[in-house]
Amino acid sequence: MFKKTLAVVAGVGAMTALTACGGKEDTGAAAGGPVKVDASDTACAVSANTAAAGNVTFEITNKGAKVTEFYLYGEGDRIMGEVENIAPGLSRRLIVEVTEAGKYQATCKPGMAGSGIRSDFTITGGAAKQNDTNAQKSAATKSYAAYIANNVTALEEETAKFVAAVKAGKADEAKTAYARTRTYYERIEPVAEKFGDLDPAIDIREADVEAGQKFTGFHRLEKDLWTTGLQPDSGEIADKLLADVKELGTKAKALELTALDLANGAKGLLDEVATGKITGEEETFSHTDLWDFQANLDGSKGAINALRPLLQDKDAALVSTLDKEFNNVQALLDKQRAGDGFKLYTELSKDQIKEFASAVDALSEPLSKVAEVVAK
Repeated sequence: MFKKTLAVVAGVGAMTALTACGGKEDTGAAAGGPVKVDASDTACAVSANTAAAGNVTFEITNKGAKVTEFYLYGEGDRIMGEVENIAPGLSRRLIVEVTEAGKYQATCKPGMAGSGIRSDFTITGGAAKQNDTNAQKSAATKSYAAYIANNVTALEEETAKFVAAVKAGKADEAKTAYARTRTYYERIEPVAEKFGDLDPAIDIREADVEAGQKFTGFHRLEKDLWTTGLQPDSGEIADKLLADVKELGTKAKALELTALDLANGAKGLLDEVATGKITGEEETFSHTDLWDFQANLDGSKGAINALRPLLQDKDAALVSTLDKEFNNVQALLDKQRAGDGFKLYTELSKDQIKEFASAVDALSEPLSKVAEVVAK
């Protein structure tokens, strides 16, 4: 499973007919209601295949037996919006701002794996970005852009040091640098996921590599350092990683985000914790998952802090709840600190992991409401 994005699609339309993914009937979203998606283990039924540009809302219900996720893809599998970790029997709402007319794809991924069950989805017309006309939203995106720029600069610098250690054969030095370097990537994951092939090239896990795809990026070097030993092509992989990170930095600094991007990114980072860090699947060789966990939490808080003045005006009670739940998760992480980092994930007990999962769920619930507040 590739890591995912910031944006999702808000309120455009109650549907006139239900169409299974891949269906040809041209059904459009009527103004005022969400696009309904019925996901099962074998189908992805979308109630419309067109919507007007602007905020679009997808309401996804998992009617299958497997956990699923939903994406709206743009050209080249660019992730416009996603929602993951939808358990059987549950519904989730996805809100995204799509301002450009064109061809997209609505996709369900039963089991949160593979390329998914896809259907064409058309955005018509055009719309101005919301934060162009709202002072608070504009201030939020400007603040968050500075946060992204600072972390991208640090990511480039730390990746260069990590790569130098790998190429010099200094495995112990590279191991020490690994988790610290990834912190800056994990904080900005929703932005990284905006860029098609760059995110998987940098951050794909071995379990998600498909037939014919080369295993590259941080996790390939993680395997080399902790499991197989440095390989003849480790230096080549390291060079590619640095080049990809630099390209990401250039693109990320130029990216224009919306307030909805921030809202959905904050929630997406907690979904990353729920689907990867809690299970220990993210850092399967080094077991440095808690460093990533902290970075995802930091990134989510960074987005919410940028939105704070807007949220405070519109729903002060929600801000108070978010602060409380962020603090609860942080307190659990602080208990697992070791030196200037954290304990290995394998050192946690089942009860401690369960406690983390409960705290993440408690934070995810109010985070899921932020996009709707921002979209008002």
